[in-house]
This record gives sequence, C-alpha cells and structure tokens, in this order.
Amino acid sequence: MTSINNYILPLFVSLFFVINLQAQVQKRDSLKIQLENHKANDTTRANILYDLAYAHFQGDMKLTNLYLKEAEDLSNALNYEKGKARVFYLKGILENIKSNYNESLNFFKESLRYYESIQNKKGIADVYIAFGITNCDLSQYDEALENYKKALEIYKESGNKREIATCLINTGNIYSEIGRYNEAITNYKEALILSEILNDEDGISFVHINLGVVYRVQGNYPLAIENYNKSLAYDEKMGDTLGMAKVLDNLGDTYTAIKKYDKALEYHKKSFVFLSKIGNKKLIAANNSNIGNIYLKKKEFTKALEYFGMSLKASQEVNDLKLSSLSYINIGNIYLLQNKTSAARKNYINAKEISEETNNRRILSASLLGIAETYLHEKKYQKALLHTQKGQKIAEELELLENRKKATKILSEIYKSTGDYKKAFTNFQQYKMLNDSIFNKENIEKITQLEYEYKYKQALDSASIRELKLTKTVLDTSQNLKRSQRNLLLGVIGFLVTTLMLGAIIFFLKLRNEKSKTQNVVIEQKLLRSQMTPHFIFNSLSVLQGMILNREEKKSVSYLSKFSKLLRTILENSRDRTVLLSQELVAVENYLALQNLENELYTYTIAVEETMDTSRFKIPPMLIQPFVENAIEHAFAGLTGNRVINIDISCSNEELNCIITDNGVGIDCLTEGKNRDKKSLSTTITSERLQILSKDFKKKGAVTVEDRKKYNEQGTIVTLTIPYITIQNSEDINN
Repeated sequence: MTSINNYILPLFVSLFFVINLQAQVQKRDSLKIQLENHKANDTTRANILYDLAYAHFQGDMKLTNLYLKEAEDLSNALNYEKGKARVFYLKGILENIKSNYNESLNFFKESLRYYESIQNKKGIADVYIAFGITNCDLSQYDEALENYKKALEIYKESGNKREIATCLINTGNIYSEIGRYNEAITNYKEALILSEILNDEDGISFVHINLGVVYRVQGNYPLAIENYNKSLAYDEKMGDTLGMAKVLDNLGDTYTAIKKYDKALEYHKKSFVFLSKIGNKKLIAANNSNIGNIYLKKKEFTKALEYFGMSLKASQEVNDLKLSSLSYINIGNIYLLQNKTSAARKNYINAKEISEETNNRRILSASLLGIAETYLHEKKYQKALLHTQKGQKIAEELELLENRKKATKILSEIYKSTGDYKKAFTNFQQYKMLNDSIFNKENIEKITQLEYEYKYKQALDSASIRELKLTKTVLDTSQNLKRSQRNLLLGVIGFLVTTLMLGAIIFFLKLRNEKSKTQNVVIEQKLLRSQMTPHFIFNSLSVLQGMILNREEKKSVSYLSKFSKLLRTILENSRDRTVLLSQELVAVENYLALQNLENELYTYTIAVEETMDTSRFKIPPMLIQPFVENAIEHAFAGLTGNRVINIDISCSNEELNCIITDNGVGIDCLTEGKNRDKKSLSTTITSERLQILSKDFKKKGAVTVEDRKKYNEQGTIVTLTIPYITIQNSEDINN
C-alpha cells in the first residue's frame, strides 16, 4: 500500500499595518501620563485614548476595548471625523482577529468612508491593506492583490518605506497562497531590506516567519526552522501573544514534517494556550488540523479524525475555504489508510473542487494525488495514472518537493502493478533521489565552496579598504607638508608602508587559515570517496541488476533498501563535523551486512565495552569503515573456511579505541613483493585527518596496522585511537 504523506497546513502571517511593538511598549507609559495630564474632552484626548487602545491590542484585549470605547464616545460627542475613522478601523481589526469577517469588512467600509470625507490618504491606504488581508482570509486572492496595489501606489507617493514594506509582505503572502513562490520570496526580501534600513525589528520578524513558511512548503526544513526561531525570539521579547501563537504552530508543523512528533505536539499545545486566550477561531482550526496530523503520523486514527473534524467544522464556521479543503484532504488520508477508498475519494474530491474554485494549485496537487491513490487501491490503474500525472505536473511547476516524491512513488507502484518494470524502477530511483536531495554530495561541496569564496572575498575587500584609507592618508599628508618637512614626510611614508606590509601579513595569515579549513574539507571528501568506492557501488548495482533480471522481486527490493539506507547514512554522516558513535557503528554494521548479504562469505561481530554509552560519544565520521572494507576485500584472499571479522570498542585513560581484527592472511603476506613503505589509501588519508582532528579535539588520535603473527596468531589487527567529544544530555545531541 502506498504510504500517505499528510498535507500539512502552513500558517501565513497577515499584517493589517506595520506595528513596531518595541516602540509601542516604550510609548504606553508615556501615553498614560499624557492621558492623566490632559483632562479636557477634546480631539487631543480622543487621539490619546485611541493610541492607547492601539498600543495594547496585541497584548491586553481588555484594556484595548476599554480605551477604544472611551475614544469612540468622545469622537461621537465631538463629531470628530478622523477619530471616528480610526475607531472603526481598529474595530475591524479586532473582528478580523476573531474571524468575524463580515463584521470586519463593514467596519473597514465605515472607516474608509470617513477617511475619504477628509481626504486622509494615509488612512485610506491603511484601510485598503485591511481589505486585502480580509480578502485573503476569504480566499479572494485577486481582490486582495488589487487592494494591495491601491495601497502601494499611495504609500509610494508619500515615500514611507515602513508602509511600503508592509504592502510588500502582504503581497508576498498572496503569492505564497497561490503557489507563486519566487514572486513571494522576491517581495519578502525587498521588505526585509527596507525593514533593515529602518531598523524595524517588528517588520524583520514578520518577514522571517513568512520566509519560513515558503521554505517549509518547498521542503527546506533547516532554513524554515532558522527563520521561525528568529521571529519567535523577537515575539517572546515583546510579549506578542498572537505572533508567538503563529510561530509556535509553524514550528510544530515543521517538526512534524521531519518526524519529531513529540516535539511538534509540544509546540502545537503551547500555541493552543495562546490562541484560546485570543479567541481566534481560524487559527484554532488550523491548530486542530496540525495536531490531528501528528496523531495521523503516529497511526492513532481515532484521535486524528476527532481533531480533523473539529478543524473542518471551525473552518466552515468562519468560511475559510483553504482550511476546509485541507481538512478534507486530511480526513481522506485517514480513510485511505483504513482502506475505505470510497469515503477517502469523496473527501479528496471535495478538496479538489474547493482548490479549483480558489485557484490554490498547491492544494489541488495534493487532492489529485489523493484521488490517484484511491484508484490505485482499487486497481483502477488508468484512472490512477491520469490523476497522478496531473498532480505531478503541478508539483513540478511549483517545486513542491513532498508532492513530487509522492507522485513518483505512486507511479512506481502503478507501473510495477501493470508489468512495466523499467518505468517502475525509473520512478523508484527518482523517488529515492528526491528523498535524499537535501543531503547529496554535490550540495555539500557547493556549500563548502560558496562559504570559502565568501570568506575569501570578505577578507580581500577588508584589505582593499584599509589600503585605500592608508593611501588617502599619504596623499592628504603630502599635500599639506612643506619642503622643510620633507624628512618628516619620508618618515610618515615609511610608517605607512610598514603598516601596509603588516596588514598584508595579517591578511596572508587569515587566508592561510581559511585554506587550512578548506584542506580539512578536502580530506573529508577524499575519505568519503575512498569509503564508497566505484568498485563497491558497481558490484552492488550489478548484484541488484541480476536479481531484477532473475525476477527476484522481494530480494531485490530488500537489497536496494539496504543499499540506499547505507548510502544515505554515509552521506548524512559526511556532512557533519561529528556524529554519535552509535550512528557510526550502525553505518558500519549496515556495510558489513550488505557486503555479506549475497553469499555470506564471513561472520562478524561488533562489541562495545559494557560500561560505555555510545550515545554520549561524538566522533569524526567515516574513520572505521575504510579499514573494515580492507579486511573484506584483501584479508581472505585465497582462503576458504571460517572467516571472521571482529570490531571491539573500548574507552580507558580518556582514550577511545577501536580494534579491528581478522583471521586472514595477514598484512605482511599482502605486502610481500611490494614496497613495504607504501601505505594504503585509507591509512594515509586517515593519518592526515587524525593529525588535524587531534589538534581540534585536543585528544589523542592515531592508527596502527600490525600482523597478528607477532602475537602467534593469524590475520591483521588495526588499532584506531579516535578523538572524541563527550555529551551530557539530549540537548547536547541536538547542539
């Protein structure tokens, strides 16, 4: 049965206006003092009351309503048009937060009417932004873009960068909703530049959460979490309850995607506490959907259906079409897992119709793939193929990694079931490639190269700036000196030349340090290449090809699974500076098992000292496997009978030792007739690497290879002393 990848709900942040929370906090006390000192019931007092309501609305709703009611009563008594417009505007915001969109729109229309009567362009533009936000909440994306466009024209006339940034962020949100991610990122980054120029931390926070959402949808989870945490740190600092609720829900959503379900549930429950205080029905519905997704992943279907049902009901109450369609997809996923294909398809079709109505192609792709799975379960392969191809096309156009993976998996099963094994194998390879795309070797090398080039350019630019400054000093000095001061001038020039030379020396030392770091990366990559040799990969693929040709389907799938698991583990380990000793031993055991799977040529053991906890040691990756490979490839040449490879791990006197023994012909026998001074590739690379690692870790690192005949035994013994770091708890593991 095809596995279900639940369609997660990302929460997009909507801005009614730019609120600089830090400025608001600093202003509250000042406004209270002004209110106490200004006793006259005039327009000034009305403005102070409104400003106090405005300053409190994201933190204390009770005080907001209190100040807003006083501002409204006073503005009505004075027939103060601007005061009335501001009161209706904030009332519309408060209703929108509660998901009462019709009431919200009515208040905004009243606000616009008053602002137009006094020709207040700033107020008119703010109301257009509010209209756009509400249009977005109602999935009216064309109307939202039109309102943002009107607001942007007014803001550009006034040249107010803060409001232009607000409009760019909201426009980016619409593009995100309809799957135009490149345009969304462009708008967000323009807004980020403006916010940084203005030193507007609140605007920067909003940009980070929205960027996090886009990266989450595109499958770039580390970058998504990084942006969410930047936003959360600011919201916690300023006590922004609504902001914290949204970021926490998004973080939970992302951790669900990377299968850290307990951590995800913790974030969602924290978010729910804040949302309950605010009373935002739309976000509560989204939160229920995300919690339901976690229970779905944990295969607790009853709880999952309960939460998805609550989400669907709440989203229908507030007329949130997007959330309703996602709830239908989630419910369909559960029915599909329970083999209730008709019920599942009914929900997927509901989601498809809504997504077509709202032009949400991201959700449309997911609903098409869900319908395809129901037909696959019923063995209606042509219908399944048609829907999969449609869903795949949209996923590729929008660069949706998870949907592309899901589509290739479904296609692989369709072609396998219809006897087209070539296409089945091609799509399965594509599925594995997409699954491992984030960790492939090319990306690792590219990131390393870009990092080095950036640091080198930064150092070079810094040196050039210093040189220009010093040259300018020389010129200025020479113009002001008289002939009688020539000796002094020569002394100054000599000093400057010495300074330039010292600057050049410092620059050279920094450059050499960067080259040393790069050399370390190169050694790491050499070891990876020596570890996963072309010979091993070719042999593995040849064995797999033979199994496929012999129609040994179960055996070939098992072999492919073990091979891909080993390859992925090694690539994951190779991208980190250190890995857990337990992870490294798993990779070694997988390698031994794969090499021994076809013919069972040898027996092996991996023994760890009883007092050791391998989850508390972090070591450099890829140190052990090359020597295990040497034992497999060379130790038993020409030997038959019992072949044994033993790996023993121990720690004493603050030294972590790995001893690899075999009962083969021995290293001396292998080197007879050859240059005894020539070391193996793995030994040479490991020795070079250990020299660097010993300095970095401040722990002993060494490798020795001996023939066991000196101990009156047969075979070879390799002793690795591995530099390491000890960790104290689970938090250290994540760090």
